Amino acid sequence: MTQEDTTDFGYQRVPVGEKAGRVRRVFDSVANKYDIMNDAMSLGIHRVWKRMTVELAHLREGQRVLDLATGTGDMALRLARKVGPRGLVIASDINAAMLTEGRDHCIDRGIVGNLVYVQADAEYLPFPDGYFDCAVMAFGLRNVTHKENALSSIYKSLKPGGQVLILEFSKPAKPIRPLYDAYSHNALPLLGKLIVNDADSYRYLAESIRMHPDQETLKSMMVRAGFEHCDYINMSAGIVALHRGFKL
Repeated sequence: MTQEDTTDFGYQRVPVGEKAGRVRRVFDSVANKYDIMNDAMSLGIHRVWKRMTVELAHLREGQRVLDLATGTGDMALRLARKVGPRGLVIASDINAAMLTEGRDHCIDRGIVGNLVYVQADAEYLPFPDGYFDCAVMAFGLRNVTHKENALSSIYKSLKPGGQVLILEFSKPAKPIRPLYDAYSHNALPLLGKLIVNDADSYRYLAESIRMHPDQETLKSMMVRAGFEHCDYINMSAGIVALHRGFKL
């Protein structure tokens, strides 16, 4: 089997055709306690990162937004409130269990009229070209098998003048890397074991962060996909980065 026939799944190399299924099983396992784990892992700071992402999108009422890797719907909720009843948010995820959690989460909070749920692979989005004003992907790109395909698919789905915002774990500043590595490789699997009885899934998530492109590499990938005026903002000393690009 050649290098081109395999891809990363954490630190493992697996056949390309297997990664999506393996990722799906990870999120099937943790879906019902995913929000609890996010709060535990980040001490709640993930909410600040997501709030900043939505604010920097500068959305207007009536716009159409694609929320990729919507998960349990916390980003979809924020986006739906920004675009208002005349707008539309399509909350999309490849994982049916996560999508169900997200739908129930949003319905419980009274957001129903401007939210639609679609199970879809980010690499092959089933939407018309030029449909969305904005696409947002929070903590999902690192799980995609072919990230360049996902970026191209997002690009096609945007209107001219549209923008993409990608919030993802990235490469932290050098002084904090040893502490961050120790925390993620030791504490995350332990939290996974204690909270969801699944250390392996959170070991994969920690490893997937290390295998994800760093800030400059992801920026270059966005440029190759056609996005212009690409840039990024480091958050929490680079533990997370928000990348933004435009389709002109």
